[in-house]
Amino acid sequence: MTPHTASSPELFSTAYPYREHWFGFPSLRANVRTARDTVRRQLRAWRLPGDVCTDAVLFVSELTTNAVIHSESTSVLCGLSLTSRQRLRIEVHDDGRTAACPSGMRPGCEAESGRGLLIVQQLADSWGTTVSTRTGGNVAWAVLRVEL
Repeated sequence: MTPHTASSPELFSTAYPYREHWFGFPSLRANVRTARDTVRRQLRAWRLPGDVCTDAVLFVSELTTNAVIHSESTSVLCGLSLTSRQRLRIEVHDDGRTAACPSGMRPGCEAESGRGLLIVQQLADSWGTTVSTRTGGNVAWAVLRVEL
């Protein structure tokens, strides 16, 4: 599995978001629900379409779960940016010191986990991971097109 990378810098830049919301929390499994609930409330407040909200909540759940379980991080920072180009960028930053490199392993048929990034890969317009300039750890991000 290879993250989608954008050749266009505007997908990486949130220099001109017209709406932005950031929130953080301790890196605990129980806080994945907090992240989902916070994103759901914020996107409803922005009056985004239901399908965008559903996908964004799923992305935050999967990316936050990965950060909490795999990064040895003490905290997580989530960001939502709605750009003038009708794109919703979802970012999940950790402060862990492990390298962000999604494995290409696919879960077995009986596996109860391990499909999160496959879901993100299939639903996102683009996504990827890199070093976070905000936390010094990693950031996983995904972009969704928003039809307003």
